[in-house]
Amino acid sequence: MNEVTSEEQGDFTVVRLSGEVDLSWSQQVRQAILDALEREAGVGVELSAVSYIDSSGIAALVEGFQNARQNGRRFALVAVSQAVMAVLELARLDRVFPIVADVEAARAV
Repeated sequence: MNEVTSEEQGDFTVVRLSGEVDLSWSQQVRQAILDALEREAGVGVELSAVSYIDSSGIAALVEGFQNARQNGRRFALVAVSQAVMAVLELARLDRVFPIVADVEAARAV
C-alpha cells in the first residue's frame, strides 16, 4: 500500500514513504516534500518501506534536494531500502544525495 506521512520534530520534518513510488502518486510525494521544506529548516525522506521507485519518484527527490539547497535548508534520504539504493546507484545519485542510516543522523546533515 502506498502511503506518505509527515512527522514534525521541532525544526525538522520526516517524510515517510512506503509502497511503490511511481507515476501514479509521485506528485503527492513531491508535494509532501516541498510542503515540508516550506515549513522547516530540515527534511529527511525515510525510504525503508519503499519497494520500488521509478524516474518520477527520483525526480521528486531531486526536486526536493535542489529546493533545499537553493533555500539553505537541510535535506537527506534516510534508511534507504535496497530497491531504492539500486536505482540511486544506477543513476549515480548515491554520490549526490546525503544518505544516512537514521533520523538522528539526518538532523545533523
